[in-house]
Amino acid sequence: MSEKVNLLDLSLEELQDLFAEMNSEKFRAKQVFQWLHKGIEHVDDMTNISKQLRNQLLEKAEIKKIKIVKRFISQLDGTVKYLFELQDGNIIESVLMRYKHGLTVCISSQVGCRMGCKFCASTGVGYIRNLSAGEMLDQVLTIQKDAGERISNIVIMGIGEPLDNYDNLIRFLKLVNHPDGINIGLRHISVSTCGVVPKIIELSRENLPITLSISLHAANDKTRSEIMPVNNKYSIDKLIEACKIYTQATKRRITFEYALISEVNDKPEQAKELAKLLKGMLCHVNLIPVNTVKGTGYVKSKRERIDKFKSILEGYGIETTVRRELGSDINASCGQLRRDVVSNSINKM
Repeated sequence: MSEKVNLLDLSLEELQDLFAEMNSEKFRAKQVFQWLHKGIEHVDDMTNISKQLRNQLLEKAEIKKIKIVKRFISQLDGTVKYLFELQDGNIIESVLMRYKHGLTVCISSQVGCRMGCKFCASTGVGYIRNLSAGEMLDQVLTIQKDAGERISNIVIMGIGEPLDNYDNLIRFLKLVNHPDGINIGLRHISVSTCGVVPKIIELSRENLPITLSISLHAANDKTRSEIMPVNNKYSIDKLIEACKIYTQATKRRITFEYALISEVNDKPEQAKELAKLLKGMLCHVNLIPVNTVKGTGYVKSKRERIDKFKSILEGYGIETTVRRELGSDINASCGQLRRDVVSNSINKM
């Protein structure tokens, strides 16, 4: 018996094809699509669809909802961290952040990650599988329903490398942006990558006005390869070349993320090296005080070192910001909770 399709994975056009197979009216597909994007949990919740048609639909499809396992709320700034369980029992994380301009969610794109960045909490518990577009979408839907407020911005910077799950990522972007769905503007969506060069070039051809964030974290191959194994495959020169192709094709500014690690990549001469690397590019730099993750040995830079790094970049004409630290009392960086859960499960075996 073939597995039922997850309705949350389907585009409106695919739903129309599904209803055509059932010899039903085309407009029913739009009704179902709208219900799904309201965050309903069961096909029977679609009150304007007949019971007979719902039963037909259930023979072919289902709504594979994720489940909130734990919710952690920061007493400092209201940031909420969610631990979700997928239908197959796998665990992922998402974060809800509150800003003056609205609510932002940071979602995961994979169960685990195979990139192996040394400072990342997702490293060490391994890659299991890609998330489907519907599982990515459902993180947004579930958090929006739980918060009782509209989500206005999405950051795909949680567990996983989005460009390593390229097809599902593109499908998700089109689903979440659909006017008959939750209709979040693509300009309000950021996709973060550690630098999968061929996919950056492919993304430049998609005509999607998202914000692309590059996890750079070093300005030379020696340092970057030590902390980011992906650099052994795609060197900084190749990465910067791909970024220039992206900005030329899209006319969109790239954000370079730079996690400042004490005595690893936070020295003044490294700031100058970074400034020279990025000079003349359509970009800005977002400095991130690195999260202390058990077992990595990495420590965040002191505030005066962060400020000095920022001032050097700005002196070279590079627009630079320092990321505001949110949810520090609940370990709000993605991967930390899942790492603890998976590690504890392994230790109990």
